[in-house]
Amino acid sequence: MPESPDPQARPAARPGAAVAGVLSVARALPALLRDIDALLCGWQARAAAIPDPELRRQAQSSLTAKRFHCEGGGVYALAAGPAAARASRFIVALQTISDYLDNLCDRSAACGAADFAQMHTAMREAVAPPGPARDNGDPLRFYRLHPNREDGGYLDMLVHTCRAEVCALPEAARVAFTAEAGLLVGWYCELQQYKHLPSGREEAVRRFAEGLASHAPGLSWYETAAATGSTLGVFALFASAATGALTAPLARRIRRAYFPWVTGLHILLDYWIDRTEDSVGGDMNFTFYYRGAREAAARLRTFRRRAVSAVADLPGAAFHRTVTSGLPALYLADPKVARQGLAGDAWRVLRAAGPETWFLYWAVRWLRAQGTLRPVAP
Repeated sequence: MPESPDPQARPAARPGAAVAGVLSVARALPALLRDIDALLCGWQARAAAIPDPELRRQAQSSLTAKRFHCEGGGVYALAAGPAAARASRFIVALQTISDYLDNLCDRSAACGAADFAQMHTAMREAVAPPGPARDNGDPLRFYRLHPNREDGGYLDMLVHTCRAEVCALPEAARVAFTAEAGLLVGWYCELQQYKHLPSGREEAVRRFAEGLASHAPGLSWYETAAATGSTLGVFALFASAATGALTAPLARRIRRAYFPWVTGLHILLDYWIDRTEDSVGGDMNFTFYYRGAREAAARLRTFRRRAVSAVADLPGAAFHRTVTSGLPALYLADPKVARQGLAGDAWRVLRAAGPETWFLYWAVRWLRAQGTLRPVAP
């Protein structure tokens, strides 16, 4: 799909505001990463106590190999102000559910679409309105169709942590959050239900994505599908809700700003740097549907431009712009880019992204050199 001018693009933010947003996030990042690490250590201790060996292995693997997801998503706690600790607990717990279930669907002995859907009711419950959990809180309900079940309450504890933070939100903000987050999480869970199928997955994902065409006009089915695979919109909603400022109209604005452009940028970058390993592993990678790496890079530039434009009118726009500009920095600074021969295309994306992304790119490289920030994968 060729790159074309964006008729809806807004003027770039004032340089002073952009620099201030970047510096604010950069200054707060080391302390935030320490807090996220402490939360992950707590979940690692719980994962180590899981009775079933296979569930324990997948839980521990997800916390180790995918901890970058929690570190990156945790940045949204900075937008929650005094409620940053509450936002961090929610973000880490929800992302840990996502990564653990992804491992179970992708790397473990699952039983097909019905099993995938049943396990992902955990994510749906995690952002559900306050009230008793389904099935009277039976901790094994998520594994009803799975061959391994005895997790010592691990997944239920993750869900309970999310729900406790949702319940603690101010009432109006909670109602607004659960409505829009429920929509995004529902799409995410449907994607996971189909994309891990051993056969017929492309047709199933295509049907699902084409059903969302009204929410992502002008995108290909595989770009729409990619956009449903991100949790960033949910984190942005929770950060706003934690401050008490979230209303139903604002929640809709945040959801529409993030989906499909910010969430699509996020997941397409993630898939783009995983091209080699996904090819070897036979995993579904949405960037394989482009005509080549160059077209994928061109679409990444378009997604980045549209994402920055989409968040420009949100409250705290400088923060959202910084995070959006930081996505290419986080992913394109990863060592996997050079190993796959994608450095030239990465430079083109970075060059088009502008000075904010360049600054964050070198900041990410410095943090990784210091051992403060880990690569996307070991």
